[in-house]
Amino acid sequence: MRVVAFVLLLFSLLGADILKVATYNVENLFDLKKSGHEYKEYIPYSVSKWNKTNYNKKLKNLSRVIVDIDADIIALQEIESLEALKDLKKQLKYDGLYYPYFKIANKKNTTIKVALLSKYPFVYTREVDVTSSYKFRNILEAKFKINNTELYLFVNHWKSKAGPESMRIISAKKLRQRIGKIGYDKNIILLGDFNSDYEENIKFLRKRKHNDTYGKTGINDILRTKTQKYKAKESKYTSRGFYNLWYDVARDERYSYIFRGKKEALDNILISQSLLFGNKKIHYIPSSTHHFKKPYLMKKKYIYRWQMSRKKPRKHKGKGYSDHLAVVAAFEIK
Repeated sequence: MRVVAFVLLLFSLLGADILKVATYNVENLFDLKKSGHEYKEYIPYSVSKWNKTNYNKKLKNLSRVIVDIDADIIALQEIESLEALKDLKKQLKYDGLYYPYFKIANKKNTTIKVALLSKYPFVYTREVDVTSSYKFRNILEAKFKINNTELYLFVNHWKSKAGPESMRIISAKKLRQRIGKIGYDKNIILLGDFNSDYEENIKFLRKRKHNDTYGKTGINDILRTKTQKYKAKESKYTSRGFYNLWYDVARDERYSYIFRGKKEALDNILISQSLLFGNKKIHYIPSSTHHFKKPYLMKKKYIYRWQMSRKKPRKHKGKGYSDHLAVVAAFEIK
């Protein structure tokens, strides 16, 4: 973190405009309106104690994290509704961070959705329909024009590891299909919870229940992140490929999630080649990527997630944050 702070300070002193981008899975931010699609533990005013007190505490805790990150654009996953997003936005403003522009992918009524908060206006937003099935969440696409420079963002939340790799490949193919229409030479950031490690093609071979694709993965093969495995400054151009910013982070710090004591990098930020190789108007700042890990977000060796009782019926305790850490990266805009 000290290295990241120094890098950003250096660019600031050089008179560069810095764009900070982040992605954060907030772990089930449900509103207090009963829609019939809630998880059992999030039915409002039920035995689980998902009530106004715990809802407000969840909003306040998430706001603390997002305010501390202070990203210019932040992608969010696991937001139930537009109302929940607006309540979070309102809490953030109360705590001193104002995002005038916001969008949620609510075209399809999935239980949880992806969203965006931004200090910059959208040129447009649209949803990429993955399939008609409710097993797949839509991808949120947003176009920006910052300092007369175009930038495209795609917010993802792919199928969890409860499903095989073929389900994540479906999302990856739809995403790549859309990128093909925009153009691979554009300034593009893919971010979110991909439920995939940056080297999923290596790690999932040990978990045979996921490998129903003969070794191919959505994040590595479809999005073409296999060949650029070095620090940003050392990487070489790959046609139509994407660079996973985890490779610009020290290996032992490449994680955003901890499952049964094992660190995993489920949340990713991928960038197009134009953002990696010295675009004169906008480019990635080397060594700026990191997971956001303040002491209050950790409890011993684990991420201090939102707390619920172990005994059934499970009840909300009004403590904790999320089971994921946010991932942050910075870009220079001239």
